[in-house]
Amino acid sequence: MTAPTSAQRFLDALLGEGVRVVEHNGWRTHNRNHKGPWGPVDGVLLHHTAGSASVGFCRAGTADLPGPLCIGVIAKDGTVHLVGYGRTNHAGNGSRAVYDAVRGGTALPARPGPDAVDGNARFYGFEIENLGNGRDPYPDAQLAAVERLAAALCRTHGWGAGHVIGHKEWTTRKIDPSFSMPGMRARIATRLGAARPISYEPFPGAAYFTAGRRSAVITAMGKRLVAQGCGRYEAGPGPAWTTADQRSYAAWQRKLGFTDTEADGIPGRTSWDKLRVPRA
Repeated sequence: MTAPTSAQRFLDALLGEGVRVVEHNGWRTHNRNHKGPWGPVDGVLLHHTAGSASVGFCRAGTADLPGPLCIGVIAKDGTVHLVGYGRTNHAGNGSRAVYDAVRGGTALPARPGPDAVDGNARFYGFEIENLGNGRDPYPDAQLAAVERLAAALCRTHGWGAGHVIGHKEWTTRKIDPSFSMPGMRARIATRLGAARPISYEPFPGAAYFTAGRRSAVITAMGKRLVAQGCGRYEAGPGPAWTTADQRSYAAWQRKLGFTDTEADGIPGRTSWDKLRVPRA
């Protein structure tokens, strides 16, 4: 079991895996956390929408089942629409035997047992746009987005593909999603086993680098400066922005040929892009 990741790290993980994302207003704080804790989390739970007008509906929900009804909606074209983050009304109660299998990395039972565990508290939930009638296709782009999204969360938490399940595997009350979950897990496992393309931190802006700022991005930056022979650290680098980071970055700017006020140790876009800081 592990704590849910921050909304920003979640977003970074999706982008790093090549997921195309649309962020809907307020998604980072739109949740049902006031109804109970979200986490520790143990996996990813997939659904289909059983309808077409899905994004707005999944964000708002209904009077009987308030939204958000998931974290993200995976559209036919492979776009993931982020509508909430945290505890969402997506899973309901499900099987203790399934939950134990997901946590333990063992085979799922042939049939879920009695509903006994609150899945809203234990899973990241995603809706996949599909009528669920067996005749509505899942385009390749949509299935690729499911694969990438699930792999991104598995990488973030150090999970294997067995931590990704369908709603129909969670409870006997449901039949979604209407595609093969063993087949999807095989795709995710293959992706997790393949070499991941290196992605780099986008320039966060000069104002990001101020006293008191703490971030894994700053640690990753410091490591790159050391690798470039520009590290001016007595200890570290660490997550807090310090004068040692500024001295080190100034050395990098001078190495690139900047002088005077252009080598003040505060990252700018040109020098940052040339440093190529791996995603933290």
